[in-house]
Amino acid sequence: MANGTGGRNVARKLIASHLVSGEMEPGTEIGVRIDQTLTQDATGTMVMLELEALDLGRVRTDVSVQYIDHNLLQSDERNMADHIFLRSACRRYGLWYSRPGNGVSHPTHMQRFGVPGATMVGSDSHTCAAGSLGMLAMGVGGLEVAMAMAGEPIHVTMPEIWGIRLTGEPPPWVSAKDVILEMLRRHGVRGGVNRIIEYHGPGLAALTAMDRHVIANMGAELGATTTVFPSDERVLEFLRGEDREGDFTEIVADPDASYDVTGEIDLSALEPLIARPSSPGDVVPVREAAGEEVHQVVVGSSANPGLRDFASVAAIVKGRQVHPHVSLDVNPTSRQILVDLTKMGAATDLVQAGARIHQAGCLGCIGMGQAPAIGRNSLRTFPRNFPGRSGTADDRVWLCSPETAAAAALTGEITDPRELDMEPPVLRLPERSSVNREMLEAPLPEDEARRVELEKAPSIGVLPELDPLPDELDVPVVIKVGDDVSTDEILMAGARALPYRSDIAKLAGFAFVRIDEGYPDRAREAGAHAVVGGRNYGQGSSREHAAIAPRHLGLRLVLARGYARIHWQNLVNFGILPLEFAEEADYDRVEQGDRLRIEGVRAALEKGTEVEVRNVTKDRTYRARHRLSPRQRELVAAGGQIPLLRARASR
Repeated sequence: MANGTGGRNVARKLIASHLVSGEMEPGTEIGVRIDQTLTQDATGTMVMLELEALDLGRVRTDVSVQYIDHNLLQSDERNMADHIFLRSACRRYGLWYSRPGNGVSHPTHMQRFGVPGATMVGSDSHTCAAGSLGMLAMGVGGLEVAMAMAGEPIHVTMPEIWGIRLTGEPPPWVSAKDVILEMLRRHGVRGGVNRIIEYHGPGLAALTAMDRHVIANMGAELGATTTVFPSDERVLEFLRGEDREGDFTEIVADPDASYDVTGEIDLSALEPLIARPSSPGDVVPVREAAGEEVHQVVVGSSANPGLRDFASVAAIVKGRQVHPHVSLDVNPTSRQILVDLTKMGAATDLVQAGARIHQAGCLGCIGMGQAPAIGRNSLRTFPRNFPGRSGTADDRVWLCSPETAAAAALTGEITDPRELDMEPPVLRLPERSSVNREMLEAPLPEDEARRVELEKAPSIGVLPELDPLPDELDVPVVIKVGDDVSTDEILMAGARALPYRSDIAKLAGFAFVRIDEGYPDRAREAGAHAVVGGRNYGQGSSREHAAIAPRHLGLRLVLARGYARIHWQNLVNFGILPLEFAEEADYDRVEQGDRLRIEGVRAALEKGTEVEVRNVTKDRTYRARHRLSPRQRELVAAGGQIPLLRARASR
């Protein structure tokens, strides 16, 4: 049923209340006013440098929060230096500062700052988790977050609204992670591209707000623009437990709400599911993978961040011992949750069973510690298992629910939790959380903030100089990659690379090395060059470093079969021309080393959506398309958002 024939769904209500430009017609560009922003330390350093470049006096959002949750391993001086810089930037520009160890950004923001009806962008692709509270929350590149802090709207392509009707309730041993894994089993990692997923129906009553967080968080793995849930009685229940009942506003779909695309899941028909190495979209029933030997189980991350997720693992392993060849690692997602686990006795149950309790943070999810042994199976309650993301090149990472993780920890092999010799655990969670505000530093008053100096260690880099796009591109293809290449493969995460996140010249040496270690040297030698990609190029993390680092090495053109939304926008933001093959078969006719030429680039972009690309090496011509709005064409031609703003300021 088309949206125009019925009442409004939640997604359209949220967009309409913040729309500043465009029409809500799928495929057209809209501008949306932003109320809140979220940054974390793997991306926030660049955002603060961008605020400095924008010469911003003070953030203009209702709430902006900087979290320290990704880079918590102090293997050298760089991480702490970045944290000191980030705190000084928060004090200077008027942001909240969440101290190291306070908690993972997404669940902590949900607990302390999330407000039904608000809009938010974050420099982390899992920002969409806040849709669990009835927010319109999107992951975007850091530069777009900086612009939102400066009071500018966010421009996105109006998505289709994909209504997923939920019925029934999950059976024993099945939980929220299995719901989103079922979505990935059905639709794969491209199923949500150019869509907002909106869950509705009677099955919602069986899902707490934190259950919904699990589902909304991994909408990013479907490629969705975002995920939204209504703000209903379960959201009120959550906010009441966080001492924030006054922030509740009911936002539900109209009784006759319609959707552009529809689907349905009967929760009562679900079974435990697991994503095999090395894609969140390669999902099978746990029973089909049963018997695979397991050497590591890691519980935590923003994909399973709730008290219930940890408490269920504790209840399953209580009075038992972890299998001798399994390392059970527990990463609490916040100090608050660790306190509640301790009060419940669950932390003791975990320790006595043989679990290792780590600090509150992302840690292994971003490859910062807990790297598994080569070729050994690691089961994780994480959102992603892209190749090498764990920090081990030849990793075997599986994604699963806390129940399936706990079963493997006890048996030493992948085990359907329904096969355990025990009754399903009955959890008695506290109605009110141990609210922790002590590790949040509020923004300084404006007059005091203006006197704050940014504290920059020598390891804090500068933004690269970005020159305009040449009007004639004649560039070699320095690397050709396949389908579903992630930003982790374009620019690796983990303990080796992330400490250099503010030093682009150094970070560029890690570009594409997970796929081809020779890329950085070839790119430096070539200068201006092109990359050829397959479908869903740039899926995964929103880290704009995956655009900035190759740009530093000379990347000016990407020609792909298709793009993930956030990375496509990051390419545009930094003056890299993203084109798509008009005929997908032409992808097979381009090879690494071929030279591609586009003449009269600006005129070609202005003329229409088709651009002619000449393969000089093979004497062939390909038709390519772009999806650039007039605003974006100007942006790419200028070499990116920052040089464009500087040029306007100098006029």
